[in-house]
Amino acid sequence: MRGERGSATLFAVACISVLLLLGAALGVVAAMVRAHRVAQSAADLAALAAADAVGTGRDPCAAGSAVAAANDARLVACALQGRDAIVTVTVDGPHWLGQVADLSAEARAGPAQP
Repeated sequence: MRGERGSATLFAVACISVLLLLGAALGVVAAMVRAHRVAQSAADLAALAAADAVGTGRDPCAAGSAVAAANDARLVACALQGRDAIVTVTVDGPHWLGQVADLSAEARAGPAQP
């Protein structure tokens, strides 16, 4: 009985360590999902702004860039196909536990097709 004294403490510390590691990993995944949602919404709004600018005769890429910046994103690509605007934006990803990747999203907007 004396030789096993304190063994439950080691087991408890091991269980707590595993739970902390799992919690940290889930936190990184949740932060990446959130960053991707931010990137996608910024891309959608930037594409809409660029498409609106095409219709009003303004510079579509400048309009898309301004909207992306207002949503904490960077416009990295902007192209026009006819009257459709296609944009790609990037947002900073979570930089926890060695994660260094930034997340990007693409969106397309233009007038409705008949």
